[in-house]
Amino acid sequence: MSTSLPFENLWDARDVARFLKVSRSWVYQKTEAGLLPCLRVGGLVRFEPEAVRAWARGDRSPPARILPLPRKPIS
Repeated sequence: MSTSLPFENLWDARDVARFLKVSRSWVYQKTEAGLLPCLRVGGLVRFEPEAVRAWARGDRSPPARILPLPRKPIS
């Protein structure tokens, strides 16, 4: 049985750079400047593909989406 997690389809900086045909450092620069929509997972930066596509089309303020993390039962 396969379970689907909400983070399976997130892109990393390499995926975004490949899609936009730019360098990874450019992706990180735009992310740190707050210009490229991203999700922060701990110390990691991840990207929703649809948000990046919308940004590339010129929509500079895609709707924010919060993805809940699965909770572990407390023993």
